[in-house]
Formats: sequence, structure tokens, C-alpha cells
Amino acid sequence: MAPLTINSTFKLNSGYEMPLLGFGVYQTPAKVAEECVTEALKAGYRHIDSAAAYRNEGECATAILNASSAPLYIPRSSIFFTSKIPPKSRLGYTATKKQVAKTLEVTNLGYIDLMLIHAPYGGSEARKGAWKALVEAVEEGKIRSIGVSNYGVHHLDELEGHIKELEEERGGKGKGGVISVGQWEIHPWMNRDSIVQWCSKRNVAVQAYCPVVRGERWGEPVVKKLAEKYGVTEAQVLIRWSLQKGYVPLPKSVTPERIRENALVYGFELTQEEVDELTTKEYVSVAWDPTVEPLDK
Repeated sequence: MAPLTINSTFKLNSGYEMPLLGFGVYQTPAKVAEECVTEALKAGYRHIDSAAAYRNEGECATAILNASSAPLYIPRSSIFFTSKIPPKSRLGYTATKKQVAKTLEVTNLGYIDLMLIHAPYGGSEARKGAWKALVEAVEEGKIRSIGVSNYGVHHLDELEGHIKELEEERGGKGKGGVISVGQWEIHPWMNRDSIVQWCSKRNVAVQAYCPVVRGERWGEPVVKKLAEKYGVTEAQVLIRWSLQKGYVPLPKSVTPERIRENALVYGFELTQEEVDELTTKEYVSVAWDPTVEPLDK
């Protein structure tokens, strides 16, 4: 395996390349989102993870579009932008079609690199309808890659069934779309082994939000020991763990120094023993966990 760099990518099932390090903007206020994304782009990030529910898609996109001119000169095509379809009452075929159009209008990016279903809430019919709308958006050139977020294995199995149904309903192989990405809360205290195994068998990229556990594990003996050994921050240890596990971490911050620090994870490498030592059997969420919800919810 080639050494990881900030330019390393994952080739998605859609055929597109996704940068392995992303910058998250969950709970980043709209008034500072443009500034934060600009800072991230300066630091070398080329992957921005937003969502309709974050209410900062437009500000993120402004930073992306402005980056194409002086002083950064980063073309839009070099930046991977993700958004998400809101769950619950706004999930379904018609609502998803409307949200895709709204995101394209708000961002003015021309296309969306990746659109995820934010959570599995809404019931089976709504999930199938939302997926169908995303498949159509890919065919129309509005979106390049599609996937899901916060799905349990039972939701993922259901989605495979929906894809087969859509292939039959829409005229054959490939007409049901392809799952390129799944996004979950993943860190050493929330491994999600069964979900990761499901994705690995199908080459579905696994994005990890809350990779630094919202700072709630600072001072953990193993994390602290490795940070001291390599002369890095505890956040950098956890982001490096995520990368070496094969995930796509999405660290977030509104502090310029931390934004830059979180991208400086390529000057050291954990041993396999250290990766294993960091990995626990705990199942502790610091966010939300829709993966456990039943199919009818």
C-alpha cells in the first residue's frame, strides 16, 4: 500500500475519486462557514462535508467557488462537495427531488459530488423513493455519486433489495443505482464492525464522523501515550487511526489552528499493534445512532 498523503483518494463504485480526508461543517454557523472552509482549503483539504440540515451549504459553496481565483487558484473540479437529504418528513421521492434542486440552486456548484440520505427515518417506502430520486439525479448529471448515512445493516440489506426492485421496474442492470459511500459515527469507542464488513465486501467507502470523539476522550492513556511518542496532538492520533483503518475521517473545527493541525497527519504512522491497541470493544456514541432503529420507523 502506498504511503498516505493529503492527496490520497478512494475510487468509488461510481467511478469517481474521493479524497480520503474530509472537512466537516456540522454545527458550523453559517456566518463563519465560508471562512472555515476557506481555511480548510488553504490547509490542503479537498473534501467538504455539509448537509441541508446544517444550513450552511451555500456558505460552503461560496468558499469553494471563490477558491478558484486568487490567491488559492483551486478549480471547482478539484474539490469534492457532499450534501445530504434530510430524513423523516422530508424523505421520499418528491421531497428528495425538491431537495436536490434546492441544493443545486443554493450552492451554484453545477453538480454535487456526493449526496447521501442523512438517516434512515421515514419508513421503507420513503427510503426507496428517496433512493430512486437520487438515482435519477445521477442520470441527469446533477449528482455524481450517492450513498447513505446512519443506516444499520438491516437498512443496508433493504436498500440492496430496493436497488434490485428498481432495476426490474426501470429497465435492467444498473438502473437501480450504485451505493458509493456510507457515513457513520466511527472511532475507537464505536467500531461498527458489522457495518464496516458489509461495506468492505461491496467496496462502499466508509466515512467517519466524530473521528476525534468531540474531545470527550482526551487524556485516555493509550491516546495520550501515542501523542507523546509521535509528538502530535491526541486529535491527530485519532484521525491517523481512522485513516489507517481505511476510513474517510471528517474532522471539524472552527479554529484555524486546529483546522490546520487536523490535516497534518501524514508525518507519522501508527504501527499495526498501536492501531489494535487503540481499538476498543466499547459501543459509545457521542452523537446519535439511527442505525439501531427498526425498518418501520
